[in-house]
Amino acid sequence: MSDRKELPEAVDATSLLALANGHHDRTVRALGTREAAGHLVKMYAIEAPGRAVTDQDATAALRIAGAHLELGHVRGTLGLAVVILHAGGDGDYVLVSSWIEGYMSDLAVFVGPAGRPDQLRPGRVGLAPCVWEAAVLAHERDAFVRHVLDGVGLLGDRLAAWGADVTEGSVR
Repeated sequence: MSDRKELPEAVDATSLLALANGHHDRTVRALGTREAAGHLVKMYAIEAPGRAVTDQDATAALRIAGAHLELGHVRGTLGLAVVILHAGGDGDYVLVSSWIEGYMSDLAVFVGPAGRPDQLRPGRVGLAPCVWEAAVLAHERDAFVRHVLDGVGLLGDRLAAWGADVTEGSVR
């Protein structure tokens, strides 16, 4: 399907090719496992070129996550969450993904201007992870299944293995 006439009407070839041309690696760093609102929280930073996540940014993200997770019992929380702080090219994002009953997960996305964690607010309805955030969440899905659901031994040991199983480096 190289000819635009062959593509379905809804396919925006110009925008897709612009995205493809601008796609690049982003750095992912694990920020450790912490506690927030009674949850065990594994934290990550994703950094666009020229952007960096600071300790202050991580503290702000954990505060935002804690406020969201306080109502976890209403959503059937299992007490495990992943927080991604993404210093993006167009602003900052905090994603809070927690495991809930029935093999499901709960996702909240907060958005705001770059370097202004005090202005992060819930994203619009339907907003989902970007390609870089989705790569981290895919790793976390596999780590949850590998260590918690399919793991063997005491639950404390399974959770320690889950907490230690991180992805770092470049994601595409």
